[in-house]
Amino acid sequence: MRNNAVFGPGGNSDSFYAAGYKSTTQAPEFLSGIGLGAYEFEAGNGLRAGAETLKKIGEEAKKHHIEMSLHTPYFISLSGIVPEKRLKSIDYIKESLEAAAHLGADTIVIHTGSAAKITRREAMDLAKDTLSRTLEAVGDTPIHLGLETMGKINQLGTLEEVIELCLLDPHLYPVVDFGHINARELGGQFPDADAYRRVFHQIAEKLGDEKARYMHCHFSKIEYTSAGEKKHLTFADEQYGPVFEPLAEALVRDDLCPRIICESDGTMSDDALYMQNAYLAARG
Repeated sequence: MRNNAVFGPGGNSDSFYAAGYKSTTQAPEFLSGIGLGAYEFEAGNGLRAGAETLKKIGEEAKKHHIEMSLHTPYFISLSGIVPEKRLKSIDYIKESLEAAAHLGADTIVIHTGSAAKITRREAMDLAKDTLSRTLEAVGDTPIHLGLETMGKINQLGTLEEVIELCLLDPHLYPVVDFGHINARELGGQFPDADAYRRVFHQIAEKLGDEKARYMHCHFSKIEYTSAGEKKHLTFADEQYGPVFEPLAEALVRDDLCPRIICESDGTMSDDALYMQNAYLAARG
């Protein structure tokens, strides 16, 4: 296991294309060239790349020592109230696992669902049922099924809900999106390193030290309204947050080694590099 945090973008940044690159098969070369070590393949709008393309990306990632993950389609809903649509999510997760295997990815990231039309407890019960059926369908996969903390108030996906779902089975892992947590609570959630440390400590207490120390994370500044998340921003924003430097301090103080994927609006590679530099500065 590695002994440091690793950083990278979710998808291809504006700077990737500005540098003359055109295809995601070139993303690992680009990231290695600027000194980053991770990449999340974005399939939020559906998995459109074929097996050969995914394998080529995976070969390039291995060649350039880039850690890979995959974000599953947004239309997956573990808590959907229409049974046919909810159970179709199992097929989408299976397809995502197959794609992740081609990529050499060790984690897929899954949105946990909605609680807009039913109670949160009803939504949790449906999500647990979907996950139980999914785990039965996919068997003992080596790829982590990551459940993401969400940014809208009417979505499932508080930190506590994600932990409760992860307790169902060892194959389930928390994916903490710090921007989502901050937006969901309408800001001010991470004023200092101790606030970040509490997230890792809570996961370690409930799910074990390893899932906390090597956690898969997302980080970006996010605009919010009274309903929670509205829009991903860039690190140039000074209004919404959260701020990364206290997280860098927390990682160093507690010897944490997460993978942190940046989902800034167009500047994800640049902002991932900013985070990496801040982390290295905190390490001294």
